[in-house]
Amino acid sequence: MSAYKPLVVVGDVLLDEDIEGVSTRLAPDAPAPVVDVTGDQRRPGGAGLAAALATRGGRDVVLVTALGDDPASEAVRRSLRGRVRLVELPLNGTLPVKTRVLASGRPLVRIDRGGGDPGEPDGAVRETLAQAHAVLVADYGRHTASAVREHLAAVAPKVPVVWDPHLKGDAPVPGSRIVTPNATETMALCRGDGDSLRAFAERGADLAERWRVAAVAVTLGERGVLLTRPGATTPMLVPAPYRAEGDACGAGDCFAAATAAALADGALPEEAVQRAVAEAAAFVAAGGAGNPSLWRTPPPAGPREVPETDPFVLAEQVRARGGTVVATGGCFDLLHAGHVGLLESARRIGDCLIVCVNSDESVGRLKGPGRPLNPLPDRVRVLAGLGSVDAVAVFDGDTPAELLSRLRPDVWVKGGDYSAEDLPEAEVLRAWGGQAVVLPYLDGRSTTLLARRAAQAAAPIRPPGR
Repeated sequence: MSAYKPLVVVGDVLLDEDIEGVSTRLAPDAPAPVVDVTGDQRRPGGAGLAAALATRGGRDVVLVTALGDDPASEAVRRSLRGRVRLVELPLNGTLPVKTRVLASGRPLVRIDRGGGDPGEPDGAVRETLAQAHAVLVADYGRHTASAVREHLAAVAPKVPVVWDPHLKGDAPVPGSRIVTPNATETMALCRGDGDSLRAFAERGADLAERWRVAAVAVTLGERGVLLTRPGATTPMLVPAPYRAEGDACGAGDCFAAATAAALADGALPEEAVQRAVAEAAAFVAAGGAGNPSLWRTPPPAGPREVPETDPFVLAEQVRARGGTVVATGGCFDLLHAGHVGLLESARRIGDCLIVCVNSDESVGRLKGPGRPLNPLPDRVRVLAGLGSVDAVAVFDGDTPAELLSRLRPDVWVKGGDYSAEDLPEAEVLRAWGGQAVVLPYLDGRSTTLLARRAAQAAAPIRPPGR
């Protein structure tokens, strides 16, 4: 990421305002809820939010937008100061203000005020776009993208352009790398039969061809994102990494900003979309655009990771409510039916199952050269994806004794045909009253046998007599 080539965001800034409260009664003069206000917050919206989100990881971001002399424009400048650099077009009118009234976190009504048209761009806009490492167009139908369209068309063949469209805005400039309409916009822009994945795939491919862009990424909410290309019949579906419960306001801006940032870092479109889907899920889970920490604290020093369950916190929580903590361990190099059966049985013993997995160095010492076959991040991800596994912990030693002393499970499970007393972990468990148990294991299943069969199958067949 070059410090001299910023990510440039072009688009319409709004001022978003949330009035928060609780509602327990209706007004006496009309069947309307009465909201007792508990607080309110104001923040940049539209392209302003997208630009702020793009700064995560310490990225240099320039925002090209129209601002005026009105109080809403001044509020946006104050919020973005120190986060993004502004290159302003004159605004003929006032900045739009969108006010949401929420009761217990749920929107009741939105009130829109203000609005104006951007003036002509000056030489600073052209120079800023010429120096861009990547460009994100956050079009909210207020004509900023239209005002600088000529300059956007000039840079599209040279740098990645991500275009987040609006039904009241312009079509993306030809040559844009990725266009990111949501499901509603896609259905309005391109007719089709229903809302099946096939229908959206056909719409996305048609829009990509119509706009003459490299790809269209249709955002489908909980279903994920469908990446389509002109004339392609088989799109790539990127599902959300987990079900994110929270305020989805601003999720589209987060997705578009993360996509542009990934392309600026050299990612392929497929890689950029996968990264952006994960960041959008984390954004929603953290409270969306209404999360006060987005504006109260400096931008995070690095990209957000997909949240994982902390095994030690989980164990404490289960113990605090009187539950039983179960743990098991192993290399889990090639997950097979024996592993799955053992883990499912172990989970039924208690209220949570924590898997202790050997690090790559530990596996190498125990299993010898060439092992592990799968690196630790892959093994952890596969285990964490099983419904029977609640958390995964990693240890570096030849045994998990030290990890177990910190985790303190009530039950330690191993699979095999030996007695619990023979387990090296059994004595460790006794220190806090834990119990080691052995569960039946499916015969003939092991990573070593699987690897041996694979090697034999891959070996070249020698002709007879040689």
